[in-house]
Amino acid sequence: MGLEEYRRKREFGKTPEPVDGEKGGEGSRFVVQRHQASHLHYDFRLEIEGVLKSWAVPKGVPLEPGVRRLAVQVEDHPLEYLDFAGTIPEGEYGAGTVEIWDRGSFTLEKHTPGQLEFSLHGGRLSGSYVLIHTAEKNWLLLKRKPKSRDKRGRY
Repeated sequence: MGLEEYRRKREFGKTPEPVDGEKGGEGSRFVVQRHQASHLHYDFRLEIEGVLKSWAVPKGVPLEPGVRRLAVQVEDHPLEYLDFAGTIPEGEYGAGTVEIWDRGSFTLEKHTPGQLEFSLHGGRLSGSYVLIHTAEKNWLLLKRKPKSRDKRGRY
C-alpha cells in the first residue's frame, strides 16, 4: 500500500502525528493504540516491509483463544507511529486521543495475500494470532489456542 494515502489524509502543520520518515529495515515490532475518535477502537499495527501495516479493530484485539474480531485494514503508517501517543485536533483525520495500549515484538510465521500468522510478545498480548482476509478491507483477527504437547513433550 505504501505511505501515499497516509500523507494524503493529513495536514502535518495541524496534527502532531509523525511525518513519514525513512523506510526502515525489516523489523518485527508491533503496537496497539487505543484510539478515542468518533468511535472508540484499537489500531493494530505490524512492522512489515518497512512500514506499519495497520488495522482498526472496533472491539479490541482478542485476549482469549477462539475469539474473532473484525479488523478493518487502513492505510499503512510510518514506523515513527510505533511511539505515537497524543491528541489529533478536531477537524483533522482521526481526530481524538491516541494512547499506546501495548507494544512489543512479533514472530511472523506465515504471510500470504489472504492470511498472516504470527506470535505476539508484548506486555499485554502474547501468543499465536492470525489475520484472515474476508472481503475488501475486512479481515478477521483471532487468537489461536496454544499448541498441545504429546506425552513426550513435543508439539
